[in-house]
Amino acid sequence: MTGPVPVLLSAADPISRAGLTAALRCRPELALVGEHSSEPARVAIVAVDSLDAAALTVLRGLRGQGCDRTVLVINELSDQDLLDAVESGVCAIVWRWEATASWLAQTVVKAAAGEAALPAAVLARLLKQISRLQHHVLSPRGLSFTGLSAREADVLKLAAEGFDTNDIARKLAYSKRTVSNILHTVTSRYQLRNRTHAVAYVIREGLI
Repeated sequence: MTGPVPVLLSAADPISRAGLTAALRCRPELALVGEHSSEPARVAIVAVDSLDAAALTVLRGLRGQGCDRTVLVINELSDQDLLDAVESGVCAIVWRWEATASWLAQTVVKAAAGEAALPAAVLARLLKQISRLQHHVLSPRGLSFTGLSAREADVLKLAAEGFDTNDIARKLAYSKRTVSNILHTVTSRYQLRNRTHAVAYVIREGLI
């Protein structure tokens, strides 16, 4: 992407919004756009004290409008808030006391390029929550964060290597019907057209 990043500012109070606008207006890498601008924002900056119901509504509203890259400027964040923020489209978090114009501009540019930017302590908390979720919720169900069970991953890996249903069944000691059912389940879950589409999808998304 070339040129300044179109950015939409949202703040819980007019003073914060005015401060953000004044700080970022002259940044050459950013182009501030209004809420009703004809030019869509690539990144939104949302400044709030805490992630209350009103803030979550703002975040989800931005995602519903097609702006799914959000930089959250905030004072405090609980573990549950962190999960809610990520689920609502937040890809970068900046503490208010660190939110200089330069740091915000760098973070927005990274977000526009598809990069995530979390403070080290926040990232560590997120990884701990992911680990707990894997251990207590997914593993007992035979699932992983890929969304595939071990059996599904094994079948798709062999399908990706060009083996047909009979070969896959023989190699894994499954019945043909089991293999067919597994492939059907995956195509249905991800709303894919057929086996070939399923193989292409899981390879592209790095699921196998």
